[in-house]
Amino acid sequence: MLTLDLTNAPRWHDLAPGVRVQLRPLTTALMVATRSDPVVEAVPDEATDEERAVAFAKALARRAVLAWEGIGDADGKPIDPSPEAIDALLDVWPIFEAFQLTYVSKGLLLEQEKNASALSPNGPSAGASDTAKPVRKPARTARRG
Repeated sequence: MLTLDLTNAPRWHDLAPGVRVQLRPLTTALMVATRSDPVVEAVPDEATDEERAVAFAKALARRAVLAWEGIGDADGKPIDPSPEAIDALLDVWPIFEAFQLTYVSKGLLLEQEKNASALSPNGPSAGASDTAKPVRKPARTARRG
């Protein structure tokens, strides 16, 4: 069953011990806006899938991060989120992976669930039908003796 969260409230996500970010809900509007982000659109055609994933994740994070805790500058002084700071945060491999797993992939779980659904009884996803025909044996009749 698909469960809808009608509150659409931001949520805190732990990305590493002592590091958490408050993120907007991963909505259709947010994903569409990210896809049309100038940085995402400027990714060259010859870019690898990994390069595209990083550009998309950073663009998404720049739109989604509202606040954070446990993140500071080189002197250890807490800093507020900014586009540059968000990009730098996602350049840290474990943070990037945690962002992908705890936020981005949650939005894609519905797609996975859809792909794992049972086949439709009819329509384009209908299961294959049997092509072999069973051999029918003639009915036996009892002999009268």
